[in-house]
Amino acid sequence: MVRYDMRIRLLAASLSALAGFVDAVGFVHLGGFFVSFMSGNTTRIGVGLSERGGDAVVAGGLILSFVAGVVFGSLVGRRFGTARRSAVLALVAALLGLAALLAAWGYHGAAAVAMALAMGAENAVFAEGADIHIGLTYMTGTLVKLGQHIAIALGGGDRFGWAPYLLLWAGLLAGGVAGAASYAVAGMGALWAAAAAAGIAAIIAARIGSGQRFEGR
Repeated sequence: MVRYDMRIRLLAASLSALAGFVDAVGFVHLGGFFVSFMSGNTTRIGVGLSERGGDAVVAGGLILSFVAGVVFGSLVGRRFGTARRSAVLALVAALLGLAALLAAWGYHGAAAVAMALAMGAENAVFAEGADIHIGLTYMTGTLVKLGQHIAIALGGGDRFGWAPYLLLWAGLLAGGVAGAASYAVAGMGALWAAAAAAGIAAIIAARIGSGQRFEGR
């Protein structure tokens, strides 16, 4: 993250905000399940299994959909090579648009699957081979690196190496606030805005190009 230029950092923060937006919409609509935060869904599986409830089935289905999205996004990224970022984001936009359409038709379960697929695919934007260099839909690793770089700064190293990680986390938080507020006004119709944002991000990514290779995390 720290070795990407500012354009890539801002794109990553924007995509993190998109993930927060979509996850918040899904979380409120599904009553406490996630479409991008799979650690939370894993905990829901554990609780559901211990209580013999149906929550485990819902959470498990979302996890499978998310993983399928990662696979699909990765295959698209490999197919388009240097244009992988814009191609993957176009896929994300299409899946979010599909989710909005399915919700409008009353197929809320299928809409949730499409949302999880989109969020899984989004993580392939900054992938190279089997490595995801910038995680966009999960923040635990980002917060760990934030803490590590703060420690480096306090020890006399790079004084602002922590800033890109704070920006990425703040993007997710801001997106979550916006998503919850949008759902209160438009319900699942808020996903149309998310699909449009992903489409705009695809255009921006195409203009930026493949950019520099990642050299460190």
